[in-house]
Amino acid sequence: MRRAALPCATLLATLAMAGGAHADDEQVLNLYSARHYQTDQALYDNFTKATGIKINRVDADDAGLLARLKSEGAASPADVILLVDAARLWRAEVDGLFQPVKSATLEQRIPAQLRGKDDGKGPQWFGFSTRARVIVYNKASVSKGDVSTYESLANPKNKGKVCTRSGSHPYNLSLFGSLLEHMGPAQTEAWLKGVVDNMARDPKGGDTDQIKAVASGECAIGLTNTYYLARMMRSGKPEDRSAVERVGVVFPNQQSWGTHVNIAGGAVARHARHREAAVKFLEYLASDSAQGYFANGNNEYAVVKGLKINNPALDAMGNFKSEVIPISVVGMNTARVQQLLDKVGYR
Repeated sequence: MRRAALPCATLLATLAMAGGAHADDEQVLNLYSARHYQTDQALYDNFTKATGIKINRVDADDAGLLARLKSEGAASPADVILLVDAARLWRAEVDGLFQPVKSATLEQRIPAQLRGKDDGKGPQWFGFSTRARVIVYNKASVSKGDVSTYESLANPKNKGKVCTRSGSHPYNLSLFGSLLEHMGPAQTEAWLKGVVDNMARDPKGGDTDQIKAVASGECAIGLTNTYYLARMMRSGKPEDRSAVERVGVVFPNQQSWGTHVNIAGGAVARHARHREAAVKFLEYLASDSAQGYFANGNNEYAVVKGLKINNPALDAMGNFKSEVIPISVVGMNTARVQQLLDKVGYR
């Protein structure tokens, strides 16, 4: 993961100069980004070409950016924050790190369930791309029908077959927060315990590691975000394509509430000095061209309805029904989920 776009000394100098710019200077935008995808650079370059607004960027993980915002307080130079998980966006909103935005463009193009709560002043954050949390399985040892739902991961017939990354990783926390909303606390706790009982090994690694473990037979069933699988499908490495050929993919719960989707989203920082430029940037991320970069650059799903984007890997996975509960509720549930994880021993 790429943690910093500039050496520390240069970065601090850049932000100091940007932070000292006049509040009405809309030719500068200070961006704090947890998106660590190299293809995003073209996205930012096109914004600058279209608007003349220069982007000064800080790259770090979500936790690092949020800690930095808190420590900087009102002195923070940040104008826009990009994060890659609903729970993190919700937490930042609760911590008072964002400000509301009223934008007809964003309201028109971003589905209501992929925005933060609107208390009348506008949502404080918006989702700009989605990724589905799917089940992958070893085609040689597991029947697709045995993993058609998230609930099936806790079924005793799958004992000794399941592998996941840490239960406390935000991608899993958000999935479990979704299940808590659908099933309630008692059923969710029982389900989490069942998943722990079915583990082939202790949780470890990232989503790509789960795909490779399923392909190799270390386990037989795993969870992953779709863009990790799509990345391997489009990889130039023969070993990645070989691994993908040995696994099947299921979009769970197509006969009930639909597959869980998480978001990558953005917000205007609470103390943004360049608010007009910040709102313009968020509106740009909802444009057809930017949505195309999300889909083709990092294999994410566009959020704008009706937008046709050709990505061979995503197309190969097929269409699916996604859940429609507000993503803000999913984020809100994650604190309770963590308590359940501790209770059942899901590391």
